Amino acid sequence: MERIRVLIVDDEPWIRAGLRAELEAMDGIEVAGECGGVEEAVGALLSRACDLVLLDVQMPDGTGFDVIGRIGPRRMPAVVFVTAFDSYAIQAFEVNAVDYLLKPFDDLRLREALERARHRLGRPAEILRQMEALLRGRGAPRPQRLVVRDGDRYEFVPVDSIDWIESANNYAMLHCRTGDRLYGDNLAALERLLDPEQFVRVHRCRIVNLARVVAVHPMAGGVYELELDSGRRIGTGRQSANRVRDLLKG
Repeated sequence: MERIRVLIVDDEPWIRAGLRAELEAMDGIEVAGECGGVEEAVGALLSRACDLVLLDVQMPDGTGFDVIGRIGPRRMPAVVFVTAFDSYAIQAFEVNAVDYLLKPFDDLRLREALERARHRLGRPAEILRQMEALLRGRGAPRPQRLVVRDGDRYEFVPVDSIDWIESANNYAMLHCRTGDRLYGDNLAALERLLDPEQFVRVHRCRIVNLARVVAVHPMAGGVYELELDSGRRIGTGRQSANRVRDLLKG
């Protein structure tokens, strides 16, 4: 195969733009298009030819598994997952997908994934088995730990150690008992990833671990402050007032 036609599927425009720029600079790679969600990706895959999909795991209108399920394993191109899942899920993807890219990733890691895909594309029967295995294994449990990059190493952060999470532009700051960690995806992605029974979005810039909340303080203007067991107070937004009132109902 001389050229690999790659479709980019990710809900973050800045990630899509970065992937496109990197792919267009590579020999033997053609960008077949880019999509921001499940519906758009399904439409693109049904209407155009591509060999490989760089597929986000979590998107606002569904998951990468939904894309595979709707296209079907026999029609689905090879997949490289773009993921922020914990190590347990990553191991499963590594077995059943061509490769995975753990956010944040660099140019070298992307090139390695593309080279691995090039070798796999010559074995369509193997790719079909991978797609079928992915569908059988869909519905992975909520992650028990997150992966953060610290220089040239990756660190595993148990979700139970997180007190609260704060938006940091295109990233998120995990405020943990052992210190702060910068996570390689944004707050919206974390909200979809984490258990909503434990982690609640109380402000457009903040998520709180409910297990850490010891008191709620009403404030002027219909907002609240959530007092954590560390003594820290987290302000809520007006749009989250109903969620806070639900907490007070017990």
